Amino acid sequence: MFTINIYVRFALIAICLVGGIILAIAYGFWYAFPFLLAGIILLVGYFLLGTVQSAAQMIQEQKFDEAEQRLNLTFKPEWLFSTNRAYYNMVKGTLAAYKKDTDSAATYFTKAQDIGLGSDNETAMLELQMANIAASKNKWQQAQVHMKKLKGLNVTEPQIKEQVQQMEKAMKNRGAVKAARRQGINPMQTRPGGKRRRPKMR
Repeated sequence: MFTINIYVRFALIAICLVGGIILAIAYGFWYAFPFLLAGIILLVGYFLLGTVQSAAQMIQEQKFDEAEQRLNLTFKPEWLFSTNRAYYNMVKGTLAAYKKDTDSAATYFTKAQDIGLGSDNETAMLELQMANIAASKNKWQQAQVHMKKLKGLNVTEPQIKEQVQQMEKAMKNRGAVKAARRQGINPMQTRPGGKRRRPKMR
């Protein structure tokens, strides 16, 4: 999907709006109209789409700090299209999980879940993350609830299927999981920054 670099977008918005105002004063409104219209369209697009897509791309490239900075450039998350708002919360949760802030991660993932994601593959990744967080807190029944939801999804990406299988094996062997966690190892950790197909941002 074609996107405009956020800083280029900001520059174009400023040029179109400021240039349009100057043209309107100097030559009249109709000379300025194309510039003003372009500037308004770019501005509205920024408000409705935010910086979610580019932040998600940075996560795939393992650039977590840059992804957080880029996501913070979203002006008002509550103004985003519903799908983009869900992905915004998913990316926020992924960043929180990377920082091992599981409580914040769970909160953001729940928000994304409530809004709804665009595909079963993305929903599966979300359920995997939430199951992993629940298991890390020894909330096995809660983890099983998320795994049950996974069963009803049409997962098509091989990497996600593999992670589901790993999670299922870990769930069946709780003792080994607990021992691994005591050693500082998370055998069920999903890889939010792994190479996988980016969701289509709307």
